Amino acid sequence: MTTTSSTARRRPKRDLAQVTETLAAIDANVAAVVEGKPDVVRLALVALLAEGHLLIEDVPGVGKTLLAKALARSIDCSVSRIQFTPDLLPSDVTGVTVYSPDTGDFEFRPGPVFSNLVLGDEINRAGPKTQSALLECMEERTVTIDGTTYELGMPFMVMATQNPIELEGTYPLPEAQRDRFLMRLAIGYPHVDAELAILRTHGHGDRLATLGAVTDAATVATMIEAVREVHVAESVERYIVALCRATREHEDVELGASPRASLAMLRAARAFAAYEQRDYVIPDDVKALAPHVLPHRLILRPEAQLGGRDAAEVVADVVDGVPAPTE
Repeated sequence: MTTTSSTARRRPKRDLAQVTETLAAIDANVAAVVEGKPDVVRLALVALLAEGHLLIEDVPGVGKTLLAKALARSIDCSVSRIQFTPDLLPSDVTGVTVYSPDTGDFEFRPGPVFSNLVLGDEINRAGPKTQSALLECMEERTVTIDGTTYELGMPFMVMATQNPIELEGTYPLPEAQRDRFLMRLAIGYPHVDAELAILRTHGHGDRLATLGAVTDAATVATMIEAVREVHVAESVERYIVALCRATREHEDVELGASPRASLAMLRAARAFAAYEQRDYVIPDDVKALAPHVLPHRLILRPEAQLGGRDAAEVVADVVDGVPAPTE
């Protein structure tokens, strides 16, 4: 019994060694195309290992789609791209059942969501009905068409880009869908040296076209299983719950983080620890992830919005106000 227990404790360490090695290879591959944004690349990989979905929001031209394509090309797996437009239908995303004259039966033709990595470009340019077609896919990893449920593959990740809602022709995502994205990231403009590197890298041709895969879907699935074994102490679990509960009690918040947010934070913290080559989570992991996991899930009170407050400031208040465990 003692030997078995000891082996079980050591096994994640061996698995995590392979995880960190593969992560480093993917990181370097993506960084060869996405210049000057190491933190964004790291968080994208954390979302992948945490079995989460990523929402990248920023102005046009800063590399949102490039990041998604570079990550997709770095993994030898099935990839699809959906260009969201106002006339896109839900069946264009999930698939449709059609009548086949040859067989005399109705056949299901899967949509682009039946891939390991789904790149949703400008997701907020489609109407709410089409946006909501992704809800079941993102949460349950299934698609139900005409009463029949189809399983999606493993791994499965939606990387969606959106323009700020102030831009013309955009629709805000429903609250239920925002809550299903593990993280929301903003890429931002590069600094001077990084922008010069972009000119030198992409000014002579399409660097993305020559980017090759450094791993495959089966390896990523194994990595995800290994990350699930990263240890989280009870004190850290209580800290995660305390942060999410504090958002619900904040005076500026009308709707705080749900229990789904607590689970998302737990999964992300495990993946973040693995990225940092640790088989245990520390409170600093949670603090580093809170600004990316929580703000897009909050709905502020109208008076707080009129006062110029935003969700990121509320999360910063919560992180500062909830004491982290020290044991």
